[in-house]
Amino acid sequence: MDAINMRKPEDEAITDRIRAALEEDPNILYPAEIAVSYRPGTVTLRGTVSSLQQRHAAVETAKRSATHAVVEDELWVDFQDRWEDDETRGRVLQALMSNPAVPADRIDVHVADGWLTLKGEVKHQRDSDAAFAAASGVPEVGGVTNEIKVVTAGLDG
Repeated sequence: MDAINMRKPEDEAITDRIRAALEEDPNILYPAEIAVSYRPGTVTLRGTVSSLQQRHAAVETAKRSATHAVVEDELWVDFQDRWEDDETRGRVLQALMSNPAVPADRIDVHVADGWLTLKGEVKHQRDSDAAFAAASGVPEVGGVTNEIKVVTAGLDG
């Protein structure tokens, strides 16, 4: 008997439940590109998604579907489905400016092949965290490097 046939029915049921939840999640464009495996206590996700948002959605869906398991995220973000960098930059800047917790006038955004770099100086770590969260939430974003510096002395506001 090979390893696949030795899987326990309850392990297979958990894997099937996670796959079904991924199929139903509207935030995941191509759920068939995500491989799911389960061994007692651990779910592993492997495959490709087209944004950080989809990666996060897949991990959260797996966590909800297998509540007592650790989820290992081995997903890869493929930038082939990305928007043009200038459009992405505009959408990220809009997200930053629309968020009252983000001092958008102190942050600049650079985009290369769908990957963002946030730069600037802010007064509090929470400002940097809010900018990162807002930028990460834009669907076209493939990844974010946060180079925002927290400078508590010398900044007005």
